[in-house]
Parts: sequence; C-alpha cells; structure tokens
Amino acid sequence: MGELMGKKVVAIVQARMGSTRLPNKVLKSIEHKPMMELLLSRLSKAKEIEQIIVATSTNENNNSLAKLIESLGYFCFRGSETDVLSRYFGAAEAVSADVIIRITGDCPLVDPELVDLMLKRFVTEDVDYYSNISPPSFPDGLDIEIFKFSALKTAFHETKESFDHEHVTPYIRNSGKFRTASFKNEEDLSSLRWTVDEEEDFEVISAVFKHFWPHIFFSWKDVLDLSRSSPNLFLPNKKFIRNEGAVMGTGQKLWNRAKKIIPGGNMLLSKRAEMFLPDLWPAYYSKAKGCKVWDLDGNEYVDMSIMGVGTNILGYGHPEVDEAVKKTIDLGNMSTLNCPEEVYLAEKLIELHPWADMVRFARSGGEANAIAIRIARAATGKDKIAVCGYHGWHDWYLSANLGDGENLAGHLLPGLDPKGVPKNLQGTVFPFNYNNFSELEALVAKHDIGVIKMEVIRNKGPEDNFLHKVRRLATDKNIVLIFDECTSGFRQTNGGIHKLYGVEPDMAMFGKALGNGYAITATIGKREIMEAAQSTFISSTFWTERIGPSAALKTLEVMEKIQAWDLITKTGLDIRKRWQTLADKYSLPIEHWGLPALTGFSFASSKNLAYKTLITQEMLAKGYLASNSIYVCTQHTPAVVNDYFESLEPLFKTIQECENGRDVMSILQGPICHGGFKRLN
Repeated sequence: MGELMGKKVVAIVQARMGSTRLPNKVLKSIEHKPMMELLLSRLSKAKEIEQIIVATSTNENNNSLAKLIESLGYFCFRGSETDVLSRYFGAAEAVSADVIIRITGDCPLVDPELVDLMLKRFVTEDVDYYSNISPPSFPDGLDIEIFKFSALKTAFHETKESFDHEHVTPYIRNSGKFRTASFKNEEDLSSLRWTVDEEEDFEVISAVFKHFWPHIFFSWKDVLDLSRSSPNLFLPNKKFIRNEGAVMGTGQKLWNRAKKIIPGGNMLLSKRAEMFLPDLWPAYYSKAKGCKVWDLDGNEYVDMSIMGVGTNILGYGHPEVDEAVKKTIDLGNMSTLNCPEEVYLAEKLIELHPWADMVRFARSGGEANAIAIRIARAATGKDKIAVCGYHGWHDWYLSANLGDGENLAGHLLPGLDPKGVPKNLQGTVFPFNYNNFSELEALVAKHDIGVIKMEVIRNKGPEDNFLHKVRRLATDKNIVLIFDECTSGFRQTNGGIHKLYGVEPDMAMFGKALGNGYAITATIGKREIMEAAQSTFISSTFWTERIGPSAALKTLEVMEKIQAWDLITKTGLDIRKRWQTLADKYSLPIEHWGLPALTGFSFASSKNLAYKTLITQEMLAKGYLASNSIYVCTQHTPAVVNDYFESLEPLFKTIQECENGRDVMSILQGPICHGGFKRLN
C-alpha cells in the first residue's frame, strides 16, 4: 500500500482485568492458553500492521495482564482505568503511531485477513475514520475501527463528554468534523454474537476454539460455516443484545453479574433494581451525601425515593454523626471488653420512654423482632402470637404462612412461600388486620395467645380507639403487647410513634432511623418482661461492636437539637399536598398512604405499576431517584422539593394522556417494575 509508505500502522488492543460482567476474562484459559494470547497470535498474522500494543490501565489488578503481554514480547501501555480515550491517545503517542487499528480484548476471533482488507479500504476511501460497526453487519466480535492519529488527537483535546472518553471513538464518528466511511458485509450477520462479555459468551468462544484446535488461525468465514453446521454450539449466548454494554451503565452490568452469584442479587428486596426500573436502574452507588447519590459512572442524582430504605433521617453522611463514628474507629471498634456507649444509649432510650426499664441491642430490624419474640415467649411461657404488620424474615413470623400461603398476604407479599420454615411451627402465629379489633378478639378467644405484636401505624391511623382497645385486651388477658417501631420510630415524635396516641406497650423495637445509616437496633421493655432474656439464650458477637451505639447517640442528639421529626413531617405533608394538586390538575385519581415522613401515592388505575415505572424512568433521566414514594429527610429542603415538582409535573400530563388512550408501554424503555410490599390499612 504505497499510500501508507512512511506511515506507522499500529494495532492497539484495549483490555483490562476489571470487566464488570466477566472479571478477568482476558486471561481466562481456552485450551490451556489465555484468551488474550490467542487474540494477539491471530492479530499478529495481519500483514499491514507494523506494531501491536496492548493498552490497559494503571490499576494494580492489571499487573498480571501486563506481565503476560510483556512475556509474549508485546509492548504494554498503562493509562487511565475509566478515561479510555486518554489511554488510547497516550498509547498511540508513545509509539509514534500514524494510523491506529482499534481492537478490544473481548474479540478473540479477530480476523487478520479482515483487518488487512479494511486497512486497504481505509486508504482507498481516503478518510479519517473507517469501521465495520456503523452500522454493524459483521458478527459482534469482529469489530474493527481504523483512524488517523490526527483524528484521535483532536478528539482527545476537544471533547469533554464522559461517554466519549469512556468509548474512545464516538466523537470521531459523530462530531461531523471528520471524514468517515463504513465497510459493510454483503449479508447482515450483526445478530451473531462472537464477543466475550458474559460467561455464556466465553462458553461459545471456547467451543469454537476447541472445534478447530490445535489450528487457531481459522478465518471468520470458517466460524460462520461452523455456526450453520453446528448451531447448538452457539445457543448459550443468543439471549444477549449486541453492544448492550455500550448503553448499559456500570451499575446495571454489575447488577446482572450479582444475580449470578448472590441469590436475588442483593440482601434486601426493597433495593433490587427490578423494584424500580428493570434493566435501567443504576443499582449501585459510589458516594452519598445529603440527599444526593452518585452512581458507579459518576452520575449525580437527587434521592427523592427511599433514602437508604428510611435509614437516614438526617441525610446521607451527616457530618456530626460521621465524625462520631470516625472517632470510634480511631479508638477501636471491637475489644474483649464492652463498649460504654451501649449503656449510655440504653439510658437515653429509657429516658425517652419512661414506661420502659431495660434495653437489648442488635444490628437489624429482623434481629430486634426475633429478640422481642424470644423474650416475650420466655416471659409468658406461651408460644402463640397474634401479629399485625410486617416484622421481618425470621421463622417465627413466616410460619404464619405454613399451611396457607396467603395468611400474610395483607401484611407482606401475596403468595409468599415459607420454604425452609420448620413445619412444626404451624399454628403458632395468627395474623389480624389493623383497625379490626373484633378479629383480634376472636383470635384471643380461640387460641392461647401469649404475645400481640403489631406496627403502631404504617399507612393509616387508628380508628375507634383501636390501639387503646388492644392495650386493654392485652392487659386483661395477661398478654405481652409489642409495638414494632423499626420503621415508624423517630418519624413523627422523639421516639416511638405510640407516644402520639398515648398508648404504652410492654415492649418496643427501634431500627432504621436510630443510627442514621449505621447498623443499630434496640428492643426496649418493662423489667418484668425483659429480665426473661436471662432465662433463655440471646447472644451475638457483632451486637457488641461500638460503631452502632456511637452513631445512635450522636443521631439522637442531633435529631433532638433540630427537632428532626417535626421538620420531616412538615415536608412530607407538603409533598403529599402537592402530589394531590398535580393529580387534581390532570384529573388523575390517586390514593395516599404512609406516614407523612414516609409518604407515597398510587394511581387509581389498572396501569398503576406502569405509571410508577414511567415516573422512575423519566425522573432518572432528569437526575432523580424517584418513583411514587418519598422517605423524607432533613436535607429535603424547600428548594429541593420545588425542583422535584418542576421536573415531575410534565409526567402527570403524560399519564393523563395515557389514561386517555396513549400507550404507556410505547414510552417505557424496559419492563414494568415489580410490585412491592402490601400497603397496610
């Protein structure tokens, strides 16, 4: 190619070990050879390439990759982990490249003859950029881009967009400043997937190499013939979408990876991506401060959603609470001796609830609920419990669904299968509905109930002196009354919300808001009941760590200083009022639910979940984590709320159009979100 005389043609292979979807894929072994070695061996057969280099990042995770590259005799350039454009520019500059051929490390079937053919076309077309990806017509995994160093240099210096820097060539392709051309295959084969991004991809590519082994220099057309003669080899990865990774955020990729190795994907149903925006939710965060959250790609969002599932009344990363925790870390979080903060915290909780005499601590709401039940059963000597509301995941609670999977349908999730719960627990837990006192009376009359456990309020308040009647019944029948305040505590009063109604339980639990994001829960109660804890065994190593109590003491101090419960209640009532104003303006009937500080609404429509998904999708694009509920924190200032409603209003108009005939599914970019916990009346 005379036109390239004196021009240095360099192939730069982009690779790193930290792939979100398939970690360490470039060094995964195929027939006892690292995948990267096979790629480089094949690429080295291209006649028109003067030098091949591998561009990886400076992250120490890539040390093993760099060591392999150098042992194979290739130059390894190391640059930015996330700014791949700068990495490419640095690599090309380091070897004085004039023309760059871009190959990615997930394309081990790269065809050297196709590379040479495209390089010749690049010259004859006399362009700055040439590829077979725009539009794609070759199998995914044969992607080749060729461009001049001058174009790369211009892109590097001119574009400030993070997407351009992450994906190298978008600015060259889309800015209109460069001459571009495409190489198309006669037959559109773009639906074929020969790249390696997922475990299933690796399975397919391994099968291809195994078929031809030990011959590794087969052509892409040989692979095409194989795909037609042995289609079963290519079935494992047919479900994946081409270039999905280019539009999928880092968090979405990591979520897909998590679901393969963590049952359910994470530890909490309420935080699963499918509960918000399947396929599109950022899923993971890199930083959180105030009422803002940053995802793994550095995108900033205002959290007008569940605020850590209600754990952060003071907002994320409150400086005083965090400083107290830092001091604890400096002093030591664990020891053979006990932390004094647990005594101070117990005294504070008893001060706020004079009816209580003793306290036990744990680190999660489910644990606190289980502790309370164990103590109450020990105190009464009775096994049977009447429950109202949601009280965690432990056997004692889910046993209500043994024999009838719908017993907890109004309290938790319909159809919940209590697999793994011992069947001999059947007949020990009996649900009753809030504000239905006669139902509770009937349970007490029929069964030897020793404990009544209930949420004081979740969505709607007591009617006809319901709580007072429950208290009187428990007293008359010598039943231990437990209020689960893990969610409601410190939302509307300085302590349990039962104080608002003038009804005192025998025991109560607090969680979520108690530590402003740090793990701490408390079970408080009357002495004659709590002392039963000594007649049974309730003990755990990490209930004795120091961070939780230290965070809780400072959180209580700050909340009391600023009257946090009044602030978030006022904000929540304002949000509820403004939701209703929008609903009235656009003739959309809605139903409100939740405490003012845990406020939410639902559209009175069969399309409610689709509308909820639409709100989440469109608000995400505007920089909000949002759906149809807000767990209010003190950082939700009037300015934040005003901006939120300015962004939200157009969506109510869109939903009105959908109620009048527009297809909401045509607007959604993915599946409808899953339904969550039942709302309790």
